[in-house]
Amino acid sequence: MGLEASCAATLDGETSRGKALLETNEVLFRGDFRARVPLSEIKGVTVGGDTLTLKWRGGTLALELGAAAQKWAEKIRNPPSRLAKLGVKPRSRVALVGDFGFDAAFESELAEGGANDNKTLSRTPSRTRVDVLFYAPTTRAALARIAALSKRLDPAGALWIVRPKGKDTPVTETDTRKAGLAAGLVDVKVAAFSTTHTAVKFVIPVARRRRVASLPTRR
Repeated sequence: MGLEASCAATLDGETSRGKALLETNEVLFRGDFRARVPLSEIKGVTVGGDTLTLKWRGGTLALELGAAAQKWAEKIRNPPSRLAKLGVKPRSRVALVGDFGFDAAFESELAEGGANDNKTLSRTPSRTRVDVLFYAPTTRAALARIAALSKRLDPAGALWIVRPKGKDTPVTETDTRKAGLAAGLVDVKVAAFSTTHTAVKFVIPVARRRRVASLPTRR
């Protein structure tokens, strides 16, 4: 979810100053001690004054977040859906390119969320513009397709590169970023896509969007 704060924290009686982070699936604290609180394991979320207190099976973590405590609590209690985090709205024109067999539920999520006005998701080589394009390369060489795929984007659209996590991944973060920049795009966000994959969001630079909008749409 992308929130962070420098604060004091107390974990089962031990207090330290450090950095707290609210991530997609967990709350982290790094100071004299470290704490990792999976959102799925949280049993209680309370705010008292400037302090957010989280109870989970690993203990009790209190974060002195000041005025931000309530905001953190709301995000923990009501986390955004995956589609919301990825910028997919009802009626968004969405295309999937590549093998998404690692997450069979994703296509159903898109359809249930109203993407493509409940029509079949585009998996064809059509160059019709879309609002969001998800590409799942499985090799470093496959990143060469980014330049061609970017031509399918609406000027304000997004291209998400969905790649396997892990130190032995065949598609690294560095290679992905280099390929996107070489295609004339800029990377603006990283999001957890699933337990096995991460996603990097690329967009067309603002200075180029007017020129892209003037190009004829291909079908």
